[in-house]
Amino acid sequence: MSAAVIGAVARASLAEARERLEAVLATADLEVLGGELFAVLHLVDREHGLRRAVSDPSADPQAKAALVAGLLDGKISAPALSVVQEVARLRWTRPAELADALETLAVTAEAARAESAGVLDDLEDELFRFSRIVEGEPQLRAALTDPGLPADRKQGLLAALLEDRATPSTQRLVAELVVHPRGRSLEGGLAHHSRIVAQRRERLVALVRSAVDLTERQRSRLAAVLAAAYGHDVHLNIELDPTVLGGISIQIGDEVIDGTIAGRLDEVRRRLAGG
Repeated sequence: MSAAVIGAVARASLAEARERLEAVLATADLEVLGGELFAVLHLVDREHGLRRAVSDPSADPQAKAALVAGLLDGKISAPALSVVQEVARLRWTRPAELADALETLAVTAEAARAESAGVLDDLEDELFRFSRIVEGEPQLRAALTDPGLPADRKQGLLAALLEDRATPSTQRLVAELVVHPRGRSLEGGLAHHSRIVAQRRERLVALVRSAVDLTERQRSRLAAVLAAAYGHDVHLNIELDPTVLGGISIQIGDEVIDGTIAGRLDEVRRRLAGG
């Protein structure tokens, strides 16, 4: 099976799992749903045999759903169990795909919680600001990513930083990344979760670097121009960068739109070198 086919299978299964999640959101307790899905993810990450059994594409889907029910019935809510059973029924070509799907659903559940509380924009902004704090404070980053520091010490540090300063969903998502990084850097995990949160409104996230802050009119104009270009609403994360000599630099996903003087000088140097 080619990599393209494998990726298509995983995307189709994730789309179906998202539909199941959306179906249960109206009846679920959104304050606990994300935490329950994260707890199942931890179990699946920890128990390799279980992960292989539930993701086995040759096994009967109903038998896999029954296995999940036998393990989790009464330990998580009915809406959460319904979502996990659906994940078990779906087709995955690799065990890691199933685990990654559970993580995506858990983050999406937290985004839905924030949306229900009217603080989805706050969640997006707080994840971004925390990522910049981590990048700018090497000692903090070292403490939060130190494998030798107990989880309760890390959680205590996060509580001191975020309690009463961030939404409950931000606190949960950041704590998950710090205690359970799943092989990613903290910055990489924050970026990953931010993309999922942005998808809640089918919005793209643009990282805009500028030497000076943009006015509200400039922000609105830039968001409108980018939305027209990409066919989606665009959420702007503005980063003040004194090294930018003029103009702005915009990054959306892997694409960089460099309108800075520094960027144009670099382009001139590359052309001269190539000549």
